[in-house]
Amino acid sequence: MVRHLLLAFALVFTSSAAWAHGSGQHVLGTVTAIDGTHIEVKTPKGKMISVMLTKQTSFKAKGNPSSTEPPAIGDRVVIEATKDKKTLTATEVHYSAAKKVAPPPQAPAAQ
Repeated sequence: MVRHLLLAFALVFTSSAAWAHGSGQHVLGTVTAIDGTHIEVKTPKGKMISVMLTKQTSFKAKGNPSSTEPPAIGDRVVIEATKDKKTLTATEVHYSAAKKVAPPPQAPAAQ
């Protein structure tokens, strides 16, 4: 009896947490193109997604949440967006700079 009661409570709290998430969508991936009106993201599965940007879209850089600069091509992003019919519109863009690859070491010059 106690097991059934605990299971019932777990199901109630789990379902309420899922409803609390809201109707927003998340887009994760790497920036392939960006301009003043949209951002294109390549997801880890290789799908290209275009998300509209507005004046209300906020940008938050990892390690500098007060940043207002948009991400650059190659940066990793997590976009919080709303879906209106077939259009995704970004509300927040969280990003981290692309890892810089060190140049290969130079071979010593032949003498």
